[in-house]
Amino acid sequence: MSALTLSTATLSRAGGRDANEDAAAHRDGCWVIADGLGGHPGGEVAARIAVDRVLGALAGAPLPSGAALAQAIADAHRAIQEHQARDPRLERMRTTLVLLVSDGERARWAHVGDSRLYHFRGGRLRFQTADHSVPQALARAGEIRPDEIRFHEDRNRLLRTLGNEGEARPTVLETPVAMESGDAFLLCTDGFWEYVTEGEMEVLLAKSASADDWLAALAARLLARAAPDHDNYTATAVFAA
Repeated sequence: MSALTLSTATLSRAGGRDANEDAAAHRDGCWVIADGLGGHPGGEVAARIAVDRVLGALAGAPLPSGAALAQAIADAHRAIQEHQARDPRLERMRTTLVLLVSDGERARWAHVGDSRLYHFRGGRLRFQTADHSVPQALARAGEIRPDEIRFHEDRNRLLRTLGNEGEARPTVLETPVAMESGDAFLLCTDGFWEYVTEGEMEVLLAKSASADDWLAALAARLLARAAPDHDNYTATAVFAA
């Protein structure tokens, strides 16, 4: 099988906030998004450290193993903790993280927190990551429906982030997915997926000829219903052809 061609579109906006504490970057088969927490400038610093460390460790290599993804995230986690120790003003900074790696034939991903990855095949949602959050835990226990996670009163209570005490504990896809032409991936922060449902993602994907078109349509849907003071929002779309 020959490698597929992967095209990318990314947007990152402050939304209704004064500063954008999200970070996003991609290079050589690695895509990373982080949503900084802990207040400006702490969240912004944590997100940038995480993205830079992970991208530096994984970009350009043959498809990294699950262990390599976990190690890159652990290294980013320790780098944030070390920065906290050097600067007490940033001791509360944290960040979520979601990443995708691909060699054009296979894909693997990992995440910490509630920034998500969605994988679409044949225009339909095939997989989405499960948040490390209180509402996700409630949904898993059957106490709320999965569609109630979006606006649950405890949605911002995260169970795992980079910069917390202890280990990072990412969720990593150990067995890579064999990619097919037409596959699409969406990586995004909660400020993005909060306002766009999975069904809408599918509908807009079917109407989009490119990653740029899809991302623009998704962002338009977000802005049509977001409150004036809505959160930062960041997303990356990846198309395989």
